Amino acid sequence: MAVDSTSLRDSFGRTGRIMLAFGLCVLVVLIFFSTRVRAVPAFARQTHQPCVACHVGGFGPQLTPFGRQFKLLGYTLKVGNDAKVPLSTMLIESFTHTQKAQTAPPASGFGTNDNTELQQASLFFAGPLTDHLGALAQATYSQNGGLLGWDNSDVRYARTLTTGSHTTIWGVSLNNNPSLTDVFNTAPAWQFPYTAPDLAPGAPAAPILMGGLAQQVVGINGYAQIDSALYVEAGAYRSLSPSFLRTVNGDFNGRLAGITPYARVAYTWNLPKGNLELGSFALDARRGLPGTNAVGDAVAISGPTDKFRDLGIDASYQFLNGGNHLFTVNALYLGEHQRLDATYAAGGSSNLDNTMHAININGSYWYKNTWGATLGAFTNDGSRDVTLYGNNGSPNTNGGVVELNWNPYGQASSWAEPFVNVRFGLQYTFYTRFSGLVYNVDGAGRRATDNNTLYLFTWLAF
Repeated sequence: MAVDSTSLRDSFGRTGRIMLAFGLCVLVVLIFFSTRVRAVPAFARQTHQPCVACHVGGFGPQLTPFGRQFKLLGYTLKVGNDAKVPLSTMLIESFTHTQKAQTAPPASGFGTNDNTELQQASLFFAGPLTDHLGALAQATYSQNGGLLGWDNSDVRYARTLTTGSHTTIWGVSLNNNPSLTDVFNTAPAWQFPYTAPDLAPGAPAAPILMGGLAQQVVGINGYAQIDSALYVEAGAYRSLSPSFLRTVNGDFNGRLAGITPYARVAYTWNLPKGNLELGSFALDARRGLPGTNAVGDAVAISGPTDKFRDLGIDASYQFLNGGNHLFTVNALYLGEHQRLDATYAAGGSSNLDNTMHAININGSYWYKNTWGATLGAFTNDGSRDVTLYGNNGSPNTNGGVVELNWNPYGQASSWAEPFVNVRFGLQYTFYTRFSGLVYNVDGAGRRATDNNTLYLFTWLAF
């Protein structure tokens, strides 16, 4: 088989630049804060707490009340004064099977069915930099695409303020994904399923807040939590340049016009055996269409913009003090109004105005924080637009997810605690409707149930 040496040099060169950039960032931070560095490779080692203290099921990302407070305080809570390298790693190896083979391979280097892959290999910088400044920054390699790029990153400064009988945690976050700052697992950045197949068909459309800006923007958010109950957050995001995103192997779907505001409010009731949360989200974005330059790289172009206004409500409940038995429920509804001035002018949509709605509901049961079962339901639906969505012009996709988990580590008595943690998962996604149809969902005779997906994974963190 012939190998294009130029392509290899370009691929390894870009990967090397990302690794160098990530390493330099870590080095600069460590040097700058060298007199106060107290970070460690994993938060469990930092706090001297087992993983179950912060995470339901002893594995991320679903947070307990203690885990929520740890994040709000900027990842700075620690025990002892020992200084250790603030790095951690994560690996996800997976197998994906669809009920019927896909009509074409889902990605280069894979087959039409029964694919195994190293889905993620991530390096984290995680821990406090000073008494009030901390970070959780991630770089990820994926076999699908064969690239190493930056991932979710959150740098926080946080303090506490006491006035009379009231205590407030307040802080500022610099991050690259709207809703990444959130501590509830209703948020788009953290909602179930916590890992999912990337080599299987998925919903053709979703509101822009559900990952449409992830790792393409930079934002600063101010937040406050009063008496562990009322949480408020407001921030603004700007697009990163296409050249920077190429360097870090990030996606570019068009440049945001001006500032994109984001807001969040939630209220938590602390109950005798758990907690109940109700909240809402808001995002208002204007984004232009991407173009390409002479060598095919994505670039920003001037012209009209598409407008996206997302409004959502969410709720969560945790039953955590029932001995060996734990229950959690999470629910999110997002509604989006779209004014597609750019897409419509370019002939990319039939309608100037569209809507999109998304619902995600799931409930989990855990026995001894080790054996878990989760049942979820989802629906994405919106305006009929033949040009935008193709086939019959409907984005409507409904279905459910069943997942079984075994987390053998994460307890205070676990082997190698807290250095090693692992989750084994069996997940099944089923569709009752796909792209608005039950039959012939792709114009080539494929049924919605043909996209049903069996997904097995091993998720290792150390």
